[in-house]
Amino acid sequence: MVNFRQISKLLFDKSKFDKTLGKNIPDLLRKRVSECPENVLQAVKNEVGKFDLYTYERVYRRALDLACQLKKLGIKKGDKVGLISDNRREWMITDYALLSLGAIDVPRGCDSMGTEIRFILEFTKCRFAFFENGRQLEKVLEKSEEVPSLKHAILFDSADSDLVTKAAACGITIHNYVNLEEIARRSTSAGDREEINAIIDTIEADDLATIIFTSGTTGVPKGVMLTHDNFMAQCEVVKSVLPDSKNGDLWLTVLPVWHVFERAFQYFLPVLKSGCIYSKPVASRILEDMNAMHPNWMCAVPRLWDAIAQRFFSEMRKKGGLHFAFFNVAISVGKTYWWAKDRVFGLICRYKKTIRIFDTMIAFVPYILMFIPNAICDFLLFRKIRGYLGGKFTAAISGGGSLQPETDAFYHAIGFKLLEGYGLTETAPVLSLRNSKKPRSGCVGEVMPCAEIKVVAEKDGKIAGTEPLPPGKRGLILARGRQVMKGYYLRPDLTEQVIDSDGWFNTGDLGMLTQDYEIKITGRAKDTIVLLGGENVEPQVIENAICGSPFIRTAVAIGQDQKYIAALIVPIEDAVIAYATENNVVYENYEALLHTNEIKNLIKSEIDSRVNAENGFRTCERVFNFVLLEKDFTVGVEINSKMEKMRHKIVKIYAKQIKKLYE
Repeated sequence: MVNFRQISKLLFDKSKFDKTLGKNIPDLLRKRVSECPENVLQAVKNEVGKFDLYTYERVYRRALDLACQLKKLGIKKGDKVGLISDNRREWMITDYALLSLGAIDVPRGCDSMGTEIRFILEFTKCRFAFFENGRQLEKVLEKSEEVPSLKHAILFDSADSDLVTKAAACGITIHNYVNLEEIARRSTSAGDREEINAIIDTIEADDLATIIFTSGTTGVPKGVMLTHDNFMAQCEVVKSVLPDSKNGDLWLTVLPVWHVFERAFQYFLPVLKSGCIYSKPVASRILEDMNAMHPNWMCAVPRLWDAIAQRFFSEMRKKGGLHFAFFNVAISVGKTYWWAKDRVFGLICRYKKTIRIFDTMIAFVPYILMFIPNAICDFLLFRKIRGYLGGKFTAAISGGGSLQPETDAFYHAIGFKLLEGYGLTETAPVLSLRNSKKPRSGCVGEVMPCAEIKVVAEKDGKIAGTEPLPPGKRGLILARGRQVMKGYYLRPDLTEQVIDSDGWFNTGDLGMLTQDYEIKITGRAKDTIVLLGGENVEPQVIENAICGSPFIRTAVAIGQDQKYIAALIVPIEDAVIAYATENNVVYENYEALLHTNEIKNLIKSEIDSRVNAENGFRTCERVFNFVLLEKDFTVGVEINSKMEKMRHKIVKIYAKQIKKLYE
């Protein structure tokens, strides 16, 4: 079995593990400061729109000094400390300061509701909490009686006098982060720093680093307890799966750092002796910062990669005529070229034992024929697109959701290396990642050397056997290894439901392994739709296919306990309007346009051309009805911060539209 072959390989392939990094997260940074003190760790945009650079030595000194000041305030080893903020320079410094004290941070983003923040802070009994600004603290003060444990609030941005007074009335003292930094800078002695270094030496691998609460897509948030070793296990092997990374590389950071995906990669920075550039998850801002700082790497969710790709299509569509025609032809040429090249060089997923030479023979002639046309397209178009993306990318990473095949193919066509990864909060999070030297499309990459994966039989989303299935057989994905969480905070009952006595964690994801020990995700067990006829349908597969259309931005397949599958569709407004103009469709406004027969027929043909028998879909998986929505989904309403669809909320919000689909 592939699983046991890989386990054997892990036991003997010591070269993939770097055991010189230290035993905990602050120790890792401390060691790197001594090796590359002048490397850039943070690039932060200032008030005039220029980037200020912070070296390893400068960031570490600030974190150490802040730790000294927090120690004087009363934060000690084992304390839980709230960290309610989005990604910014102060977040990293605060995180390292808290971890250096042996404290456990409890993070959450600014898009969180007051009820969530209050629940999390009180459930973990936080006496101290950091807040990005006054608005985040206001969410607590709205019902401060629900958070009696909180006594100190530290604000990254200044608080006005009214807020200070209001907080004091609730028994909460407000501290200004900037003031704490300044006091720490002026008053911290060498002896104070030595005390913090001594504390770092006492932090064990199994000590908790953070408690990250799930986004609440499935009900009450669960606190995932992650240890220093959960992260260090991945740090030890990240260089082996990103062999193209170089000393001094810069990563563009746009994701919410309280999510474990972005956070883990921020811990990878010291391992790779790299730095990060702070940006925002908006396509226009990302492109602007790419051109200003020319990053080498970037992590983002599929929705952002799709938005950037659609921006290029939209710009070319506006130019129209020969420009748009050439753009489409060039992308087709690029797709064909890379399809052939991947087969010639063996970069395709194998689900059965095959002889690679046959793939090479089939693709060799197309590869040769498309070589020059692709080179011309690269010279005239692709390199310009890569230039808009900063021009110096080694590769970028997509995670936190399923990457649309069409989006993946677009970046592949233009010669932009986009690596898809896979993981969960409970696995801290990376379980697999496409190797930057030999990336294969169609999967979420090779299993990390620090992890064990097996696929087992399932029935109705539950484990139906413990024996690992062979490559190509679909089932439930189970994971085991040092990176698997310690458990759910104060919920041993929930922990027992997902981690068995042998340490196997049930990811809840459906998929299969390849012959090369890569993972392919096929769906989510808990998202499975069961139709009235008893057929099990994976909505993600249908949605991914539909979103391959150049006219469709978002799709949600529905049909639980119904006769057939239907869908909520969010069209791409620019593309639909352009189509209407080109085809002389008469309409008053965009809302009216979506109700015209021409647009309904367009979307129907787009769906039917992708979800059909020829593409491997069963009759029960066909979309028999749909409704077009004017506005895209919003973070905090229909999707969470990781850009995942909150299906239970979507069903409630669009209950009337869904009801009409089945009348």
